[in-house]
This record gives sequence, C-alpha cells and structure tokens, in this order.
Amino acid sequence: MPNAHVIGLGKSGIAAARLLKRQGWEVTLSDRSSAASPEQPRLESEGITIKLGYSWHPDADDSTQLVVVSPGVPWDIPALIAARARGIETIGEMELAWRNLRSHPWVAVTGTNGKTTTTALTAAIFQAAGWNAPACGNIGYAACELALESAKSLDWVVAEISSYQIESSSSIAPRIGVWTTFTPDHLSRHYTLENYYNIKARLLRQSELQVFNGDDAYLREVGADWTDAYWTSVKGKAHLIGKTEGTYLEDGWVVFQGDRIVEVSALRMVGEHNHQNLLMAVTAARLAGIDKEAIAQAVTNFPGVPHRLEHICTIAGVDFINDSKATNYDAAQVGLSAVASPAILIAGGEAKAGDDTRWLQTIQEKAAAVLLIGDAAPRFAQRLENVGYAHYEIVETMERAVFRAAELAPQMNARVVLLSPACASFDQFQNFEQRGDRFRELCLALI
Repeated sequence: MPNAHVIGLGKSGIAAARLLKRQGWEVTLSDRSSAASPEQPRLESEGITIKLGYSWHPDADDSTQLVVVSPGVPWDIPALIAARARGIETIGEMELAWRNLRSHPWVAVTGTNGKTTTTALTAAIFQAAGWNAPACGNIGYAACELALESAKSLDWVVAEISSYQIESSSSIAPRIGVWTTFTPDHLSRHYTLENYYNIKARLLRQSELQVFNGDDAYLREVGADWTDAYWTSVKGKAHLIGKTEGTYLEDGWVVFQGDRIVEVSALRMVGEHNHQNLLMAVTAARLAGIDKEAIAQAVTNFPGVPHRLEHICTIAGVDFINDSKATNYDAAQVGLSAVASPAILIAGGEAKAGDDTRWLQTIQEKAAAVLLIGDAAPRFAQRLENVGYAHYEIVETMERAVFRAAELAPQMNARVVLLSPACASFDQFQNFEQRGDRFRELCLALI
C-alpha cells in the first residue's frame, strides 16, 4: 500500500487525507500544533494516523511517496524543498482535488481582493440555473470534500483559489479563469511582486477562457498580455480593452457583448467594487451559457458574504458592519470607501507589508475616529500621527473596541461602526472568520 503524508490538520488537510485513504493510500496526517482536533477520533477510526506537534521531514521518513500540503503551509519550507529534491511528489490539496474532479468544468477565481464575493455570486448564479455547482476552495467546501461527497452529481466546480493554492497546484486548467484584482499582498511568503503576479498568471494562462477586471490599475497595465480575454469595466464600453467585447455598465444595466443582462440595482451590496464583482460573475455565467433570467434571480436574492461589509445591526441609527475579511490595506480602503461617513473604524491585528497611502487618505476623509487593536496598534498609531490624524485610540482588544465605538458614535454623529482591520488576525484570533464572529457577538450583545 503506497504511503502519503498530509501536512495540516485543517479542513483542507482532513479532506485530502480522507480522499487518499478511500483511494487505498496509507495516510498520515500531521500538524505542528499539539492542540487536539475534534475530528481526530473519526479520522483514526478510518485508519488515518494522526501526529500532533509534529513537523514532517523526509530525513525522518523515507517511506513517503506523496506529500499533500494544506494552503497555509509555505511551499518553500526546508522539508518540502528536501522532498522535491529527492523526487517525492509534493502537491497542494487543490491539486489533489483537481486530479479527482478534472472531468467536470471549473470556474476558478483568484485575485488579491474581491475573489470571495465573486466566487459566492458566481456559484449562486450557477445554482439558480439548476446546476449542482458548490463554491469551494477558500470559501465553502474544501475542494477535496467535493471529490469525497458529490463528485458524480457535480455539474460545475466553482473554486476560489489563492496564490498559496496555485503555487502548489501545477496542473489545474479551468474552463473559466477569473482574475479580480492585483495589489501587493503576501509578499512575506512570495517575496517579490513579480513572483506573486506570475503565480496568479499561471492559473489564467492554463484557463480555456479568461475574465479580467479592467478597472484594476495593475491588470490594466499588463492588458496587452491578455488581449484574448474578456475584460470588464464599471466605467462603460469605451473603457474595455482586448480583442473580445466584454462586460460593462451602461444606463444602470450590466451589458455582456452588447446584450443587457441585469440591472445593477438588483445587487443589494454596497460599493462600486461590488459592481465590478457583479460584472465578473455575470461574465463567467454567460460564458457558461446561463440565461438572463437565472442571472437576474440569483443577483436579486444574493445576500452577500459573511465578513465582507456584512451588516450586523443598527443601534440608535448607527450601522455596525463587519468587514473582517479586509486583511490588507487595499481591501480595508475599499471597505471604508463603501460605507457612509462619518464612520468609527476598528483596525489592527497582525500587520502585513503593503502600501498604506490610500488607506490613510480615506481614513482622513471618512473616519471620525479610529480604534486600534492587536499587535499593529502602535505601528498604526505612528502612521496616523505621521499624516496628521489625531482622532485615534489604542484599545487593544475587540471587546474594548466595540464598547468604545458604541460610546463614541453618538458623540461624533457617526453613521457607521466598521470593523475593517487591514491586518491578518493571527495575533488574537485563529482566522478572520473567528475575528468577525466575535465582532458580531459583541455588537448583538449591545442590543
């Protein structure tokens, strides 16, 4: 029986381990953390060996023939470099899913920001058309879960794919590839902007049909490399680039290749960036052959996605909005731009590299006050001081931030309390979802 080692005891790693076990592999699943998982008894009952507090390396295990890594595992750690040097096949969980689901057509959505909303809306449209097309990857199911549970009944796979997943998945070749935005992010892992770009570009080059956000400054700059793609623009037909006639807004309508598809007002989500997400989702749907009626139905009923400009409650005329998924400066700037002003902004966490210029400018324009939490609080305070913004407080924790925001909002005539951290969450939370869930709990407790 061949031996496989899966690294990472999260949702993706568990799904990959169970899929390999079903296919006849002897499977070990390890994680650097020693924290017990509630899934451990079930996995062990299925014959999967669990090793907690363990870092796999080929020096200690020469029987492994396949290594599968979860998205959070860096592709260049010494163990994986050594494994590849020894000829041990090393792939990501997404690659394993592709190998099992490649007989189905895929829509693969990538980008720095906007990919979750675009993926969720695309899946909603495909489902409104009567297709079994669940969202997976960074949203919804782990991709290997689809291969485990419903491969035979699938019509399409709609996957949100991060640069981490592309990096470890060399053969994925979707029917439709969508690139939402491109700004500096994850440079601590990918090192250079060029490397980050090339990783994402590989997915699009391997896609049969390509959809690009024509309003993204960087993607527009490299547009000459993608002239056969379908480009989108909220600025109208004249702003499209490329050889093919793409998708744009005109007189309040989403227009695909000259055909009016759906009124943009049908989408209940705020912000011009969500209009752009709508254009890309509609383009993917039309390229898949979905009719206008199904698109309109899905767009009208689409509630948005948790943790991305998610309205939690309104208290005394003040809207409390959860934008915990804004884990970098660009996403946070878009979130703050989309809400009513003046706003009380809650920001901070584990800081990332990036250009904060536009974010700081938007804070000066729209924020009545900024409440800073987490490890980044002192650094952010200094950056605000540097641009002459003084209405900030270091409150350290989410609990203090929500209480203080509720206190400040009526005093400053704020219309919104917005959690939009511009940071990763790992200093205080397991992930951005847990951070957003805690914000939601605290806000609802105010009622």
